[in-house]
Amino acid sequence: MNDVLRLQDVGVNSVASLLSRYGLQLDIVPDAQPIPGSYWHEDEAGIIGLSVFVRQDTPLHSLLHESCHTICMDETRRAVLHTDACGEYSEEDAVCYLQILLADCVAGFGRERAWQDMDTWGYTFRLGSAKRWFQEDAEDARAWLIQHSLLTPTDDIMFQLRQT
Repeated sequence: MNDVLRLQDVGVNSVASLLSRYGLQLDIVPDAQPIPGSYWHEDEAGIIGLSVFVRQDTPLHSLLHESCHTICMDETRRAVLHTDACGEYSEEDAVCYLQILLADCVAGFGRERAWQDMDTWGYTFRLGSAKRWFQEDAEDARAWLIQHSLLTPTDDIMFQLRQT
């Protein structure tokens, strides 16, 4: 699919800078090479430990989604993380919510485009779109992020990994 924004469309700098705020490493894989730690393979981002593996053709929503899995999981799971995040539904919702917030931190992306790309890629939400879910049905995901000190009650991103 060429109808979603990819790393090559915005460049590495703002993405690498964002991930470094969490202590995550952005590892660029050469074009056409398999992406280590990719659950879905092809051009989808991969996660191993504190590294997020991508190619230039990796969709930004995938890069942020896998990064947010690493951010949202507890220390025990993160210590053995390789490919499959293994989270529960509530954590998955929090991952989606956080990836939308973090989209605003990537120059040339932003939440409006993240919502569009998530819908294009086939994310499914009860209300039919990522934007409607985020605005009307994601209070539980927001509460999960606040409970785990990843977001403040005033919606400030904490830029830290989940500790417990």
